Amino acid sequence: MPQFLRVLYHSKELSQQAGSGRQAIMRATVKDVAARAGVSPKTVSNVVNNLVPVSPATRLKVERALAELDYVPNLSARGLRNGRSGVIALALPDLSTPYSAELAHHVVEVGHALGWRVQIEETGQDPRREVDLMSKARANLVDGLILNPVSLDESAVQVGVALPPVVLLGEVSQHLADRVFVDSVSAARDMTLALARGGRRRIAILGANGNRRSATALQRAQGYRQGLAEAGLAHDPELEIVCDKWTPRQSAEVLRAYLATHPLPDALFCFTDSLAIGALSVLHDRGCRVPEDIAVAGFDDIPDGQYAVPSLTTVSFDKGVVAEQALRLLTDRMGDRNRAQVAVEVPYSIVERASTGAGPAASRHPGTLSI
Repeated sequence: MPQFLRVLYHSKELSQQAGSGRQAIMRATVKDVAARAGVSPKTVSNVVNNLVPVSPATRLKVERALAELDYVPNLSARGLRNGRSGVIALALPDLSTPYSAELAHHVVEVGHALGWRVQIEETGQDPRREVDLMSKARANLVDGLILNPVSLDESAVQVGVALPPVVLLGEVSQHLADRVFVDSVSAARDMTLALARGGRRRIAILGANGNRRSATALQRAQGYRQGLAEAGLAHDPELEIVCDKWTPRQSAEVLRAYLATHPLPDALFCFTDSLAIGALSVLHDRGCRVPEDIAVAGFDDIPDGQYAVPSLTTVSFDKGVVAEQALRLLTDRMGDRNRAQVAVEVPYSIVERASTGAGPAASRHPGTLSI
C-alpha cells in the first residue's frame, strides 16, 4: 500500500567539496530571512503563512530575501507545533475509473487552493484499508479523510466507532460523519421515467448487486423500481442484471452472457457510464441499433460518455461542487469535531442524448444544493 506523505518539504544539507574536506551548508531559517530583509521573524512568518496583512513594500522585501536565501518552509516542524500535517487523504474504491479520475482532479484542485496537499488512496472496496486510513488520521499523519465507502455493513465507518475528521461521499451514511451525496434513489427513478416516456416498456438495469452489498446499487435499484411503479410498468426480476464490478470489460461480459439467454430489452439503464460504454460495445457487435432497437442510459456524466457512439444519456451532477462541499465540511469538522452531522445534497439533472433518441437538452431536477 502506498505510504502517506509524512513530510512535504525536507531539511536539506548541501555539501561542497573544499580541498579534501566537506563543508555542510544548512538551509536558511526564518531568522536568516528576517535579518536579510531587515524585519522581524514574526513578519516573515506572516508573509510565508499569509496569516495577517503585510504592506506591499514589506512583503516585497521579505519575498526577495526568501528567494535569495532559497528558503524552504519546514512543514514537519510546523506540524509538530500546530498538530497539523497539512495533508488530507482522498480514498476512492477504484482509481482506474474515469469517474474517480475526474473527482480526484477536482478535490486536488480545490484542496490546493485552500492550502492542503492531497494524498490519494484506493480502498479497493476493502474495509481493512479504510481502517488503516483512519488509523493514520488518528496518528496525525493526515489531518482528515474524504472517503467513498461502498457498503455500510462492511465499512470501517461504523456507528459507535470514534472517527477522525472525515467526510463521506456517496450513498453510505453514518450519523456521526458529514456527507456529500447525490440522491441516487430519485435520480434512478427519474431516469427510469424518462426511458418510459419514450415508449419503452421492458426497461432493464445493469449493475444490480450480486455478491457485494453496494449501497449505490441498492439505492439505484430502489429508484428504478419506484420509476417502474409510477410509470405503471410491472417489475420483472429477470430485467435486473447483476454486475458487481463496474467496468466496461465486466459490463460487456455480463451483458453478452445475458443476451445469450434473454430477449433484448427495450431500454437498458446502466448504473454508471462506464457500464453503459461496455454495453454499447456489445450491442454494436450484435448488430443492435441504439436507440432504435434499444435505448441505453448511464449515470455520472463522465466526459467519455459525451463522445460515445451514440452519445450517452446520463444522470449528470457537478463533481466540482462535490469537491468544494467535501473540503468545506472537512475543514469545518477539523475545527469542531463535536458538532452535529451535516449532509449536503448535490443537485442532478437528466441529460438526454442520442443513445435514447434525444438531442442535447437536459431535463433538470428541480432540487437545489441542500444542507
